Amino acid sequence: MTTHKRIRKFNTRDTYPGAGMDNDLCQAVRAGNLVFLRGQVGSDFDGNVVGGADPAAQTEQAMRNVKQLLEEAGSRLEEICKITVYITDRAYRGPVYQVLGKWLAGVYPASTGLIVDGLARPEWLVEIDVTAVIAE
Repeated sequence: MTTHKRIRKFNTRDTYPGAGMDNDLCQAVRAGNLVFLRGQVGSDFDGNVVGGADPAAQTEQAMRNVKQLLEEAGSRLEEICKITVYITDRAYRGPVYQVLGKWLAGVYPASTGLIVDGLARPEWLVEIDVTAVIAE
């Protein structure tokens, strides 16, 4: 019996067709009162990129995903403890963090921001990694 609940399981062969990958993953893991999310990007759960080349719109979609996954795990945005934000261009910092500020107003999570050369798919401009708790 596992002590972890795996939420929205998937395999990379479906997510990245033709890439020769075969990894069993999930969007979220609930372990006790902790929730770990897979990095969320500007795609919906069907794999459709939302927002095109607009980093703010992609961040909105990523945060919609974060909210939904936390709720499915029994948590909520207010319980986020740590976020790590990856952006592919320093110029995206302003638009991305304006959106994050709206979603996380009053939450005060620990936060790390990184500028990276690229993400798993070239159309993704931002990725948000979240760890949260489930309120007692």
